Amino acid sequence: MLQHNDFTLINPQTGTLSFKLSYFDVDNPFNELLKLSHYSLIWVTNGSGNVKADFNEYSFEANTLLSFSPHQPFMVEAEKCISGLVINFHPDFFCIHKHHKEVACHGVLFNNIYSPPFVDVDAKVQANFNMIVEQIKAEMQNPALAQYELLISYLKIFLITASRLKTEQQTQIEETIDQPEKPFILQNLKNYIELHYKSKHTASDYADMLAISPKALTKLTKIHFNKTLTDLISERIIIEAKRELYLTNKTVKEIAYELGYNDEYYFSRFFKKNAEVSPQVYRDTVGFDRASAVTSSYQTKE
Repeated sequence: MLQHNDFTLINPQTGTLSFKLSYFDVDNPFNELLKLSHYSLIWVTNGSGNVKADFNEYSFEANTLLSFSPHQPFMVEAEKCISGLVINFHPDFFCIHKHHKEVACHGVLFNNIYSPPFVDVDAKVQANFNMIVEQIKAEMQNPALAQYELLISYLKIFLITASRLKTEQQTQIEETIDQPEKPFILQNLKNYIELHYKSKHTASDYADMLAISPKALTKLTKIHFNKTLTDLISERIIIEAKRELYLTNKTVKEIAYELGYNDEYYFSRFFKKNAEVSPQVYRDTVGFDRASAVTSSYQTKE
């Protein structure tokens, strides 16, 4: 059940959602598998449950911020009645790929293939989030000059705050858990995937570089990341493909070739299997960098 203060900003060129702030209470609007064409930040302020994302399942408690990228499948099952708020934004409104250096949420809040898609919100950050949300609500209730720029500023602060918190929590977890083999092998694996994902696509490629058997390496990734090595490699390739589909006007064939696939149709099948949508549909729904042409003239709906 959405509260009356539910605001949506519409892209005047496409007629689609650009930015939205909404509340949920009593009813769970995420209790079926969703694949949205925008980024979603879901702050569960009360209740608990499980979230299913990318074929994994995680439990969460009250004051958890869930974060999902466009077309990332997710579903929230509530054990105790959940309530909270949602911030949705389309890449045309704010593209995390283009603004990575400014907010550093790419690879932390979003497109993080190594950790769950959520962060625990402590009391200090709760206060910060509430303040930012009130500023967003005030601006959307009384739009004025440079509304777009101001909302972007509030969104950036929210993203930066959440990214800092998640980075801090990940560091604390790694320091408190005794995992002697993780810093060397798995950190090197992360580095190798980042360096070679465009040319090396198999688990054995990375196992050879690390002088370990593919079976043993996959066992480690399952323990520490809850994913197979093949999953990690595939997700990294898909993240780059999505970035190229949005930021450039390259053809699917060109993108496939740059990612090490000579067969465009094989790549398209690979993309659809992992992203659950074809490259062309992803480009059509998420868009091709229309944001550069749209910096004002948005319409606010209550």
